[in-house]
Amino acid sequence: MHLETCFVVPPDHPAFAGHFPGNPIVPGVLLLDAAVHAVQQALAPEAAGAAAQVCRISAAKFLSPVGPGETLTLSCRPGAGGIHFEIRSGARKVASGTLVPPFPP
Repeated sequence: MHLETCFVVPPDHPAFAGHFPGNPIVPGVLLLDAAVHAVQQALAPEAAGAAAQVCRISAAKFLSPVGPGETLTLSCRPGAGGIHFEIRSGARKVASGTLVPPFPP
C-alpha cells in the first residue's frame, strides 16, 4: 500500500482562533488526524470508526509550521514498525511519523 493525498486546512477553521491569534499555524493534532484518517480509509474503509479508536501513534515529528490555507500532500507507506507518513507543503517537509494500526497493513 502506498497512499498519497492532498488536503487543506481552511483559513476559517476554528482551531486558528487560539493557535495563535495574529500568527495562526495549523495545530499538530490536525496533521496527525489527517494521517490517521487517511491510513484507516486506505486499510479498512469499512472499519474506519473502529480503527480510529485504537490506532497508535508511535512517532511524530513536526518539522515546519503550516499556515492557514496551505495545500499539503500526505504520503503513507508500510514499513518496519507500522505505517510511515510524511506531510509536505510543496518541497518542504512539515511532519512525519509512524502509525501502528490495530491490524496488519
